[in-house]
Amino acid sequence: MADFYRDFSDFLSERFPGQKLQKITINAGFSCPNRDGTKGRGGCSYCNNEAFNPSFCSSEMPVTQQIDEGIRFFGRKYPQMRYLAYFQAYTNTHGEFDRLRAIYEEALAHPLVDGIIIGTRPDCMPDTLLAYLRLLAEKHFVMVEYGAETSHDATLDLINRCHHWGDTVDAVTHTARAGIPIGLHLILGLPGETDDMILQTIARASSLPIDIIKLHQLQIIRGTRLAKDFEENRYPIRQFSVDEYIDLCCRIVDIVPSHIAIERFVSQSPDSLLIAPRWGLKNYQFTSLLHKALARRKS
Repeated sequence: MADFYRDFSDFLSERFPGQKLQKITINAGFSCPNRDGTKGRGGCSYCNNEAFNPSFCSSEMPVTQQIDEGIRFFGRKYPQMRYLAYFQAYTNTHGEFDRLRAIYEEALAHPLVDGIIIGTRPDCMPDTLLAYLRLLAEKHFVMVEYGAETSHDATLDLINRCHHWGDTVDAVTHTARAGIPIGLHLILGLPGETDDMILQTIARASSLPIDIIKLHQLQIIRGTRLAKDFEENRYPIRQFSVDEYIDLCCRIVDIVPSHIAIERFVSQSPDSLLIAPRWGLKNYQFTSLLHKALARRKS
């Protein structure tokens, strides 16, 4: 629990009183509509899924095996832990309905799994699937996490997202009406965006019926189009210092209303893949610095 904002543990404790939960990342082998030609080709300019897939997460393994591997990884330290299956890699609603239903229900059938979190795009939630998730959520914890990234359409075009902010508003509105908890993923520091533009996105996101905001700094990852653009200096890409980023996060805390949980502020890619920014901080170390800065502001 954070002292200065509502965090993800607060959100979970309200739904699972007295129970400790850990997310286990699942790679179910999906693609994305802007990779396979449905919407576009090449994927988002910043995206390399290897940057955030843990070692126990492989699309070559069945869902149940990935969960078992994740439990072995976490269970040594937390033997009483229970789990949420987090379908993270690529677009986890982009597929045939029968396959989607099968993998969700396989995860929920695991005796130590208490719910699922589905990572997807705001332009990839068909009505049939949303109706099914509404029924599934009557018996299980189901949460949808939409990758919005920014509210600025020009930026979305630049990074090849192949959707616009209006798609996010529509998806969040319909999902909220279905009674399903919603997370919204945003990236801070996308090319061309100023602090004012970032804070405008935070304010727009905060006005939507969401439960979670999940943030991280833009990371330039090897093997991406963004890395090539960065090396060729095709357009300005701002590199926050730690202090600059902490100041931005403090201002974000001021904007996000207390009923919305902030799940995270930073992400940490493998050192072998990360080009910039190279802060040399673990996520928990950054969070500690942020909390100290928030305490100074409060005092």
